[in-house]
Amino acid sequence: MNVVDIAQIMSFEQWERVRPILRPLFIHEKNRRRLSVGEHLTLLFENAQSVWYQIEEMLRVERITDAYAVKHEVETYNELIPREDELSATMLIEYPDAKERDLALKGLVGLERHVKLVADGRALNAVFAGTQIAEDAISAVQFVRFQLPRGLGSGFIDLARKGALAIEVDHPMLAARAQIDVALAQALHEDLTAA
Repeated sequence: MNVVDIAQIMSFEQWERVRPILRPLFIHEKNRRRLSVGEHLTLLFENAQSVWYQIEEMLRVERITDAYAVKHEVETYNELIPREDELSATMLIEYPDAKERDLALKGLVGLERHVKLVADGRALNAVFAGTQIAEDAISAVQFVRFQLPRGLGSGFIDLARKGALAIEVDHPMLAARAQIDVALAQALHEDLTAA
């Protein structure tokens, strides 16, 4: 899959002009790529377009215009783009109450060993970015990857139709399973077959 090139980044003024037009489209696409796994986990599956949009929004919010700082943001966010035969997602651990969230993040140590993509009965473990995990707590935002056997993505739509494609979490403090529906399977299939 392609990465975001620095040449694709718009100036602040350009982004402000096109943002009102593009924002609803990207919100729709993000919703299509969103999967709630139980009450407290959400996965947002990433691709080059979603990452490009995140970069543009981050630069806007933080008012980043320095060329070196822009380059750093592009390089950092490019790490979220899945490679060949891979899915990547931003995982959000969500609790409405801050105290409850802080306790949960301490209780969820080891989560990186308990998240799987289940495809037709085969469990594929998520690979977490180690930078978001400490010995005593984990971060509320995680970046995860799923390495897929070659060709598995071509069957995602059929697996979703059969109810045989899901994300499963079996941590002692948080157990949940969410079926991947046909719309999300279609988006992931598109990512995996993009040239």
